[in-house]
Amino acid sequence: MRRKPKLQPKKGKPVNAIDQWTTPPRKFETIAIIGAGAYGTALASVAARAGRRVRIFGRRAETVNDINKNRRNSAYLGDEPLPEGIEAFTDLKAALLGADAALLVVPSAGIREMSCAMRPHSSRSMPVVICAKGIEPNSGLLLSDVVREEMPGQPVAALSGPTFADEVVADMPTTVTIAAELAPGETLEDGLAARLALSLSAGSFRAYVSDDLIGVETGGAMKNVIAIACGISRGAGFRANMTAALITRGLAEMTQLATKLGGSADTISGLSGLGDLTLTCSSEQSRNLRFGLQLGAGAKREQTFDGAPVIVEGVRNSVSVTDLARKLGLTLPICEAVRAIVHDNADIVTTLGMLWSRPLEAESHEIDVTIGHPNASEAREKIEGLIGC
Repeated sequence: MRRKPKLQPKKGKPVNAIDQWTTPPRKFETIAIIGAGAYGTALASVAARAGRRVRIFGRRAETVNDINKNRRNSAYLGDEPLPEGIEAFTDLKAALLGADAALLVVPSAGIREMSCAMRPHSSRSMPVVICAKGIEPNSGLLLSDVVREEMPGQPVAALSGPTFADEVVADMPTTVTIAAELAPGETLEDGLAARLALSLSAGSFRAYVSDDLIGVETGGAMKNVIAIACGISRGAGFRANMTAALITRGLAEMTQLATKLGGSADTISGLSGLGDLTLTCSSEQSRNLRFGLQLGAGAKREQTFDGAPVIVEGVRNSVSVTDLARKLGLTLPICEAVRAIVHDNADIVTTLGMLWSRPLEAESHEIDVTIGHPNASEAREKIEGLIGC
């Protein structure tokens, strides 16, 4: 059963992880990074710059050799140099040897498999920090709950926020939220999230702490779906007004699901929610936005990214998010529209038109007011005219 966060101070309010402690908690000294892709390598750089010993696991021998011999991850990050203090391994057991904490930086689809593989090589006190963003299909579990199932008793946290790997590895200004539930007697100042934040914050990387694990994970899972919606809209010929509407109403959908699960609306308005949503919906560095742009412009799903096997988390999460919402009795129109377009080949004009022809209502989802129905056929005709159908 999913536990609700115990919140001090006000629920969901992140606390700065550097300035407010008279007696800072003990830092983690050796950090394992599980996943040697772009983001995993970027977080390894963060940890190394913060003075941690870093052991990174990767499946590809050429990537591991590149990191060890050349201090580069050329396959994912080009010629960007990596700091000293990073040692790479293709052996998971070796990567976890002596680790005080592990950052799990694999795609959301691989969280269960990797957690299971880590279990025999991990000390029971070693925190597992989830850096992927998603909800598991079929089960509807947040990724922290997946880890808890595969690694019972293991401390679990999540790191999330508006981050692109190339900016992180280059030590450009970056802020994230680290969330972990509080143990009995703990406060935000001495809990797991605080220890992790102090262990990673250095240079231009700044971590804030929260005990709202549910809110942080839900925001991360949903923002990619909304980014696909923004891309589809722009690719189909819509402009800034539509994008602003999708971001704002998408944020409302994120808030609905997070609070239904026991998270906080304050968290969704923070770095791991609104911050990450803004970045992902506004920059074409985002795979999810680019995927949507290509679909909106007429490409078939298998034609996006020139057919390359690129992981677009929002594709999978459009199903897992809407499945979970349906079970909970929630209606998430934007997420449902993305699911229909991406997985059911629904007509883009018709599907977007349905968003505009829904019953008029109060802006806040907390106020249950339905005013009436706009003219659906008129809405569709207007949309068709705008994009030249």
